[in-house]
Amino acid sequence: MKIKRISATLIVLFFAFLSNAQNINIIPQPKEIIIRKGNFALTGQTVISYNDPQLKFLADYTSTTMVSLNKLKLTVKNYNGTQPNIQSINLILDGKANTAKEGYLLSVTSSAISVRGTTSQGIFYGVQSLLQLIPLKGDSKIQALEIQDEPRFAWRGLLLDVSRHFFTIDEVKQLIDQMVTYKFNLLHLHLSDDQGWRVEIKKLPELTKIGAWRVPRTGLWWDREPPQEGEAATYGGFYTQDQIRDLVAYASKRHVDILPEIDVPGHSLAAIAAYQNLSSTKLPYKVNPGSKFYTIDDNSLCAGRESTFEFLDTVFTEIAELFPFEYIHIGGDECYKGFWKKCDDCQKRIKDNGLKDENELQSYFIKRLEKILQQKGKKLMGWDEILEGGLAPNASVMSWRGMEGGIAAAKANHHVVMSPNTFAYLDLYQGDPSIEPPTYSMLRLNTVYNFEPVPAGIDSTFILGGQGNLWSESVPTFRHAEYMFWPRSFALAEVLWTPRQGKNWNDFIRRTESRLNLLTNGDINYARSFYDAVITPSKDEKGNLLIQVDTEIEAMEIFYTFDNTYPDHHSTVCKKGEKLSIPKDADTFRVTTYRDGKPIGRIITVPLKELEKRIN
Repeated sequence: MKIKRISATLIVLFFAFLSNAQNINIIPQPKEIIIRKGNFALTGQTVISYNDPQLKFLADYTSTTMVSLNKLKLTVKNYNGTQPNIQSINLILDGKANTAKEGYLLSVTSSAISVRGTTSQGIFYGVQSLLQLIPLKGDSKIQALEIQDEPRFAWRGLLLDVSRHFFTIDEVKQLIDQMVTYKFNLLHLHLSDDQGWRVEIKKLPELTKIGAWRVPRTGLWWDREPPQEGEAATYGGFYTQDQIRDLVAYASKRHVDILPEIDVPGHSLAAIAAYQNLSSTKLPYKVNPGSKFYTIDDNSLCAGRESTFEFLDTVFTEIAELFPFEYIHIGGDECYKGFWKKCDDCQKRIKDNGLKDENELQSYFIKRLEKILQQKGKKLMGWDEILEGGLAPNASVMSWRGMEGGIAAAKANHHVVMSPNTFAYLDLYQGDPSIEPPTYSMLRLNTVYNFEPVPAGIDSTFILGGQGNLWSESVPTFRHAEYMFWPRSFALAEVLWTPRQGKNWNDFIRRTESRLNLLTNGDINYARSFYDAVITPSKDEKGNLLIQVDTEIEAMEIFYTFDNTYPDHHSTVCKKGEKLSIPKDADTFRVTTYRDGKPIGRIITVPLKELEKRIN
């Protein structure tokens, strides 16, 4: 009997521990969590204490965020020492703490909370974990625990394309506030492209006077009408240099570096519209509104004339002064070289420098640009096309066309940021195309979560980290940008922060569902596409259409119809992975998902002819 009582007690304790652990909903998953007995009760008398002037902003930030989470306004006080005060949230800069540069120690007991680290940046991330532990409403008790944490990668980035569609400074700040919650530390701003130039260059005022504006258009990208003669260019905008300085300071306080990108030599139509002598053709062009133009209009800077490099020196002198981050991104992707082949200046440059072809001419261009940046104390980074024709000596590569470019660069001992379109392009579909805003290709939440930035056989010291990219051709508003970022960026945050062996898909989904409540409360848009059915069409050996239906997450029921009615829990059940045969004369497939007897996914309606097209 005694043995049985001990066993029962252990079982009760185990399930109590499990219940408490399941209340820990931090994203990204910390490196180590130890659950303790008890909790800390937040009250209006709780004080936020900090022991170093470097932490004053963070203490105020914590207090302000606390108000938004649970309406508690906590007093902020400075104190001396490294021991936690009772009934306080203690932010402790401690040179003797056993933490990495961005690491932290978070301790919650019944009497005090402490966030300790050797840097203010590490303590900032500890605060982000603490804030995720605070109940949104009702009970203000925080589970007692110990967390020791640090990031897997130093580069944890998100790209926002502000060229294709312009986002205001306030919207960019909103994104910064959202991304630091999940410990991202780099914002890549795509500041120039064919559809807009977005940063003031004082010595080249036409770049924003002309290049920042285009004719207004809606509708599908690439299907839009080109600018018409006499039509006013009224859509767009740009950031003044004072706005950029303010944004950089705002980001810096939140430990976010801003990587500016000026995309050259291709993707330069907005600059060429402002200064037509920059192109090989020297013809007048308009800023593109999203209409087809590639290979028709010359959107590449002429690589043969010295005036091009004088222009670039002027641009990057001012960019380097505005952005303190060590890198400047120069693009280098998708450069159409057809006009270079017809350009006397470009062909002379090839001949005079003993270059093989236009690919080597682009390499010459990038190497010249690297020297310009080095003179300004900056490092060059570009998309993986800068490998073509020979990589500049000290360039770093951002690999987007899969992982191959990054692998080649790392093998050549160059630093790499992995940003493959197969895992990190956040402008792609995240659910069935029939019910999502139009874009191209597919990137589901579970695919992002399976991203591994370090390929087998590659020295990990050359992999700086990874980045998710939101290109904005099909993202006209910030509200829709949020929809595309979240929750896929949750998954990316965990890929880049959490040790590989610490990831768990089912637990990630549990934590994601909890975090979505916070987004709802904060009026932040997000996608619920991971609840929807996943439809995969195929054909049997006789050419008959088959439909396989799956779900991204477990414990889901699938119901479908072929009779043009809307499916619900009374409709036919489909097992996950089951291949459905098509009834004779059926023309439409509808499917939805349930969990615990309640609808959770959207109803997807797809004509069978459309499913057949997806096979081809």
